[in-house]
Amino acid sequence: MKTRLAIRSETDADAGAIADVTIAAFSTLPISNHTEQFIIAALRAAKALTVSLVAEMDGRVLGHIAFSPVAMSDGSPGWYGLGPVSVLPDYQRQGIGGALIQEGLSRLKQLGAQGCCLVGHPEYYRRFGFENPRGLGHEGVPQDVFFVMSFDGHMPQGSVEFHEAFKAAG
Repeated sequence: MKTRLAIRSETDADAGAIADVTIAAFSTLPISNHTEQFIIAALRAAKALTVSLVAEMDGRVLGHIAFSPVAMSDGSPGWYGLGPVSVLPDYQRQGIGGALIQEGLSRLKQLGAQGCCLVGHPEYYRRFGFENPRGLGHEGVPQDVFFVMSFDGHMPQGSVEFHEAFKAAG
């Protein structure tokens, strides 16, 4: 009998498991500053985790995704940042990250969000409908790794500012 993956909102009891999953997922990535677990904790402390989901199987948290508000320099409201997203290394490349992304985007839309942006791997995020925008970016981030998805067809212009929790370093 195959066990079914469950995607659900995080609970207070999940914080330790989310930190462990995040540390493990980013531990071998050379592009990481290895601060992702601190970012999630800071977002949680600031009550800025608009959507925070875990992927669970047999009572074990295997993955996590966070969505938090972002500020658009042109004043466009209702935009969110995706990230970090993490899956335990032994469970990567099995669709768990994709399931978290799809469920998270669905929940953002249900909340009336206008769109979502992220910094991430070019070949991964395009498959979900994210694109590299013209006229919108994040300071210090190359355009080919900055992605957006508009839910209403409006594309903000200028720059994106992620929550200050993304500066958390420990």
